[in-house]
Amino acid sequence: MTKTAPLRILLADDHAIVREGLTSVISRQADMQVVGQAANGQEAIALALTLQPDVILLDLVMPIKDGLEAIQAIRQANEHARILVLTSFANDSRVFPAIKAGALGYLLKDATHDQLLQAIRDVAQGRASLHPAIALKVMREIDRPAPDLPPTPDPLTAREMDTLRLIARGLTNQEIATELGLHERTVVKYVTNILEKLHLANRTQAALYALRQGIADL
Repeated sequence: MTKTAPLRILLADDHAIVREGLTSVISRQADMQVVGQAANGQEAIALALTLQPDVILLDLVMPIKDGLEAIQAIRQANEHARILVLTSFANDSRVFPAIKAGALGYLLKDATHDQLLQAIRDVAQGRASLHPAIALKVMREIDRPAPDLPPTPDPLTAREMDTLRLIARGLTNQEIATELGLHERTVVKYVTNILEKLHLANRTQAALYALRQGIADL
């Protein structure tokens, strides 16, 4: 039986004591290992591109380059990078720009160890993971009128609509493939098409779009 390789985690936080604490928690997990630590956004970008970790655990307030700049640069270089924000700030001016930039998860530093570890595993699987306080903000955002998106001459196909509904339910590509009886590579293509056609940055935005447009429900 082949042993599954542990998830490779990159930590980015300007406080050494926070990085040490996170390393201690994560290193006790058999399915995780910390492969790098960054003390500022510039280091986070460099290490993310060099190490290609499974999950980047990143604070938003860091010197030289802040977390938002780091997210944008990392995602521009690697659109498949999976980023989990871990911060003390829950204000809208930080939450939504981080999600828009491509963060797949957003956790506050008052989260429990179990919440943190589950969030890492969820993000590694391509699932969105939000702190309860952030999830409430997202729910309120869903209730707001949807902004007009640039028109696309290429509407979603029936299969892409099916895929979008399942994204909104939080399913991974592999789970969507099983649900629809497709190969996972086909689902990856559908997800890419959805994001391009709807001018969205990531799965979290796609899920929000589906909920706000009534394509899917909670």
